[in-house]
Amino acid sequence: MDTLIMVGQLLLGLSILVGLHELGHLLTAKMFGMRVEKFSIGFPPKVIGFQWGETEYSIGAIPLGGFVKISGMVDESMDTEQMNAEPQPWEFRSKPAWQRLIVMLGGIIVNVVTGILIFVALVYQKGETYYSQEQIIEHGIVAYDIGKQIGLQDGDKILDINGEPYQSLSELSGGEALLSTDGYYTVDRDGEIIKIKIPRGFINSFSNEESMTNFISIRMPFEILEITKGSEAERIGLQKGDKITAINGQPINYFNELQLALADAANTEASLKINRGGQELEKSFSVSEEGTIGFLINPLLEPVSKKFGFAESITKGTEKAFGVVIINAKALGRMFTGEVSAKNVSGPIGMAKIYGNKWDWTKFWSITGLISMILAFMNLLPIPALDGGHVVFLLYEMISGKTPSDKFLENAQKVGMVMLLALMVFAIGNDILKLFTGG
Repeated sequence: MDTLIMVGQLLLGLSILVGLHELGHLLTAKMFGMRVEKFSIGFPPKVIGFQWGETEYSIGAIPLGGFVKISGMVDESMDTEQMNAEPQPWEFRSKPAWQRLIVMLGGIIVNVVTGILIFVALVYQKGETYYSQEQIIEHGIVAYDIGKQIGLQDGDKILDINGEPYQSLSELSGGEALLSTDGYYTVDRDGEIIKIKIPRGFINSFSNEESMTNFISIRMPFEILEITKGSEAERIGLQKGDKITAINGQPINYFNELQLALADAANTEASLKINRGGQELEKSFSVSEEGTIGFLINPLLEPVSKKFGFAESITKGTEKAFGVVIINAKALGRMFTGEVSAKNVSGPIGMAKIYGNKWDWTKFWSITGLISMILAFMNLLPIPALDGGHVVFLLYEMISGKTPSDKFLENAQKVGMVMLLALMVFAIGNDILKLFTGG
C-alpha cells in the first residue's frame, strides 16, 4: 500500500506538470496558426485517446513525460517524410523565428507560472512554521551523526551562516548554506565563539530525506505528557505535567539530555528528581535495557507561526519558487566540478520516495511546485531534444539570419535523444543502487 501511495502521487504530480507543459506548447502553436497533430501525456504505446479537430489527444502507457507533435517541426518523431515535402503555411518551419521561439518557450513558461502559483497558494494558505534563529540561540542544537562529522556539538548555539543572519532551522541545512563557497557556521559554545567550516561537497551527505533528520535539531525543553500503563514510570508515581530536573545528579533541561542520561543508566537502578508544581521530589527507579522508563513527552517550545496577506504571499511565494531554481543551478554547476556527486541525480523511484508513503496534500503540492520549477530549469538547458536546445538554434537564426538545415536539426535531435536516454538510464541506475545500499 505504501508503494502504491508513492507511485500514485508521483504519477499524479507528473501528469499535471507534463500536461500543463505540453499545453503551453499547444496553445502558443495554435495561437500562431500552427497545426498541432498530437498532444500526449505519457509516451507510446497509446492507452486511450480521442480526436478533436485537427489534434489527437491521448494518454501513453509510459508516464515519464509527454509530447506535442507540431506539423513541420523536427522533433522526437523524426518524421523526415514530412520535412522533405514543401513547407506549408500552417507548419512550424514556415513561421517567423520569433513565433517559433515563443512556442518553444511556451511549456517552460507554463511550468514557471505553475510553480509560482503553487508556492504562492501554499504561503497564503499555510503561512510559515519554523524554529527561529532566536530560539536556536536561546536553547542550542542537538547534533546528530552528520552534524558531528563537521564538528558541531550538542548545545552549540548557531549565531549565523557565513556571517549572515538566518531565519529558520531549515536554513541551516538548506542548499544555500551547503553549496556556499568556503561556508561556515558561527557558533557560541559555552561562551566561546568559534567557526565550524562547511566542507566542500558536504551536501553529498544529504542524499535522502532520512539524512536530513540526521543532521541537527533544536534542543527541546519538555514535561511528561502521558504515562504508559504497567511501566516503571507508573510504578514510581510519575504524573502528567512533571518536569524531570536531574538523573543520578546530572541536570536535565532538555529531552536529548534525558535520552543520554537514561542511556548511560540503562539496565541499572537510578535516582530521579522531578519538579511537580514547584515542589521538588526525588525517586529511585529501574531503567530498562533500552534506556526507557515508560512515558511520552510534551514539547514545551512552540515554533514561530507566521501568516501572510495576499500581496505578501505573492512576493514570498515567488522568492521560494525561484530559490529552487537558483539552488539547482548551483548544484548542477558544482556537479561538473565534482564537488556535488552525480549520485545525487534521482530518477522516478527517487522522486516517488520524496513524495513519501503518506498522502499529505500540503506536501504533495509543495513537491509538485518544486518539481515544476526544476522541470522548467532542466528544459531550458541547451541540450538538443530539450526545449532549450531548440531555443539556442532559434536564437542563432534570429541573430545570424541563417537557418540551420533540416539535416543538422535531425542529427542534433538524435544526439539529444541519446543524451537524454543515457541520463535517464543513469538516474534509474542511481535509484536502484540506493535501494540496495540504503542511500
